[in-house]
Amino acid sequence: QVQLVESGGGLVKAGDSLRLSCAASGRTFSRYAMAWFRRAPGKEREFVAGISWSGDRTVYADSIKGRFTISRGNANIAVYLQMNSLKPEDTAVYYCAADLRPDGTIPTLDRFYDYWGQGTQVTVSS
Repeated sequence: QVQLVESGGGLVKAGDSLRLSCAASGRTFSRYAMAWFRRAPGKEREFVAGISWSGDRTVYADSIKGRFTISRGNANIAVYLQMNSLKPEDTAVYYCAADLRPDGTIPTLDRFYDYWGQGTQVTVSS
């Protein structure tokens, strides 16, 4: 089966940066849209950023636009999230997700994604 494994989370101070990575294995991920979601304590899971299978298009949540950047590896088997100017409200478990989207679309609802990683904790102190 498809495996997604996140890494790069940690404890940082407000204003710091982190780079999250998601490595895919088990199947080829050609023509799969990939995205990052997060779940803050006591809140529902929310969309953060997504990228088309080709890497040509990206979508960002308004709450992080201008601070976070999503990108794909050259072989389309990895996805990254560069997080700058982190705020305490960014504290959450961050999840990598993938969905077969040969038309290049990028879903923003979690129910449309078939594959998920286990998450990596990001904690931003005040």
